[in-house]
Amino acid sequence: MSAQKQSSGPAVSSCKDVPYKSIIPGGLQVGSVINVQGSIQYQPYRFQINLRHKFGIAFQYNPRFDENVVVRNTYEDGKWGPPERSEPMPFKGGERLMITIICGQHEYEVFVNGEKAHTYKHRFTDLKEIDVLDIRGDVQLTLVQP
Repeated sequence: MSAQKQSSGPAVSSCKDVPYKSIIPGGLQVGSVINVQGSIQYQPYRFQINLRHKFGIAFQYNPRFDENVVVRNTYEDGKWGPPERSEPMPFKGGERLMITIICGQHEYEVFVNGEKAHTYKHRFTDLKEIDVLDIRGDVQLTLVQP
């Protein structure tokens, strides 16, 4: 329960509008948990979850239905780094969506519908500077936490 109470802002927000953007009060820290729930459109192209800082994107989680792959990457110094790509696609059009991202000391762990699906090593390591959650694409959101 204490891990859930670390943020000083509202713990849960109900939302439906995409693109969705919210502030992460105080930025990320080791142990921060982000929950995203909703549904995927019936004929999706792509969606993305971005953990942003003032100068770029520390972590982008990008399921690409057109390529049947999930891409993870970082945007720094005006350019994308080398993408990490993995198959199979853990999402299907028209289905419910439940993603949990846990910020660890050295990497993000991404859980899809309760199952560990991906990891991504930190490339941008000043976690407290990562203070914006940005979600866009072919999803409808019902719950975002924090």
